[in-house]
Amino acid sequence: MNVIAVIPCYNEEQHIADVVWRVNQFVGAVIVADDNSGDMTIEKAQDAGAYVVRHFGKRGAGINTKTGVDTALLMDCDIIVTLDGDGQHNPNDLLKVIEPLEQGVADVVVGSRFIKGHNGLIPRYRAFGIKVITWLYNVGNSNKLSDVQCCFRAFNKDALEKIGITETGFSFSVETMIKARKLGLRIEEVPVNVLYHRQFSQNSSLNPVKHGLGVAFGVVKWRVRTELLGVI
Repeated sequence: MNVIAVIPCYNEEQHIADVVWRVNQFVGAVIVADDNSGDMTIEKAQDAGAYVVRHFGKRGAGINTKTGVDTALLMDCDIIVTLDGDGQHNPNDLLKVIEPLEQGVADVVVGSRFIKGHNGLIPRYRAFGIKVITWLYNVGNSNKLSDVQCCFRAFNKDALEKIGITETGFSFSVETMIKARKLGLRIEEVPVNVLYHRQFSQNSSLNPVKHGLGVAFGVVKWRVRTELLGVI
């Protein structure tokens, strides 16, 4: 199967070359979707062997991911993997993430930082926020996940074409999973390793409270839209 990796980025010059180089060992191509970085992200990604698509003007994490995914869908691929460009995700887990798709037992695979076999210490404030958002995703539904926010994911091509991404910001992470569940796609979780950098700014440039509240609202919005109104 032809696997393409999509790495959305914004100002990740410190880590992107290493991530691209390591991911490239396991896939047919790496697409870096750059959201108008002001540093050397593009140059370093290209030097490491990535194909770069760029926004001229910052558009947001959702649109940036969609740009990378849409580019991959135009290529001859069977599986699309998404992961972060900040070094948080371990590229060595990539084969584990795509395995259920290659075996034909899943349409969507999500990395989990909370099931047995994962490795990496998650800051308490992040763990709390992730668990609250995951609870909002799970409550009242029998098809549950342990980590609805991890962006180390894999999709078969048909699944992504059906799901689509419309959110501009980080709520795209829950939008895709709520849509996948509503569409009856087979979703599997696998444990993944994570690394949170000591320097806060290397993990995220966003206010964690504002970010968490925005994604939590996104869960409620998309559950109402898909489960009560029946709109995908």
